[in-house]
Amino acid sequence: METCFSFSIKNSGKSEPSDAKVCDQQMDIIAQERSFSESIAAKKGPSSDKVNKSFSKLKIGVLALQGAFAKHCEMITKLGASSILVKKPEDLLKIDALIIPGGESTTMLHQIRFINLFPALHDFARHKPIFGTCAGLILMSNQKSTVHKDDSLEALDVVVERNAFGRQVESFKANLEVMLPASKSFSYPAIFIRAPRIKQIGPKVTILSAYEGEPVLIQQGIHMASSFHPELTDDLRIHSYFLSQVEKSKNGN
Repeated sequence: METCFSFSIKNSGKSEPSDAKVCDQQMDIIAQERSFSESIAAKKGPSSDKVNKSFSKLKIGVLALQGAFAKHCEMITKLGASSILVKKPEDLLKIDALIIPGGESTTMLHQIRFINLFPALHDFARHKPIFGTCAGLILMSNQKSTVHKDDSLEALDVVVERNAFGRQVESFKANLEVMLPASKSFSYPAIFIRAPRIKQIGPKVTILSAYEGEPVLIQQGIHMASSFHPELTDDLRIHSYFLSQVEKSKNGN
């Protein structure tokens, strides 16, 4: 069951909605996203990667406060690594890397503050890899048009705009050309749900894939992020690449 914490939202020129109304709106968004995810999952194609035996030594955490964390866990398990749900600061001590899933970023931020997870996340980001998808990208960026800087991990030198690809009803699927280092480019079936736009990137950010000329999959050092939801396909290649980066980082490469 999803947890909904109450808080007020500023709305210029209008009275603020009640906590109950905000909570209802959050739950409606979550329900819609789950419905869309399930409809896409029913159409998934065959798996496109094989288990890498060396991944069996990796422990990958998935932030499990809200969003599609279970789907990421499935991908990690298929690749042969161990998945660990991260729900409190001490869970970060058990893992080699972290995935921050998509979801409702405002709700996720409130829950992170509620359990005082930001200090531990900041420290983790300085030393270990993080892969943020959709809302995870928003949390990792160092500048956002709609989120306060104090709510950022500042792990990626990018400017992000929330929900800029459209609302829930404008969610879509697109075939992307992905170019990972030391590999041939390949077509990837990306799913965009209320996706954030990467408006600007810093000089140390590498674009791994773009949609209509805009970056949607990026890497900076040990960290990665995407505007779309790779966990909602049956294509393991992006997750596999992230795990390979985790392995290199763990081995000091």
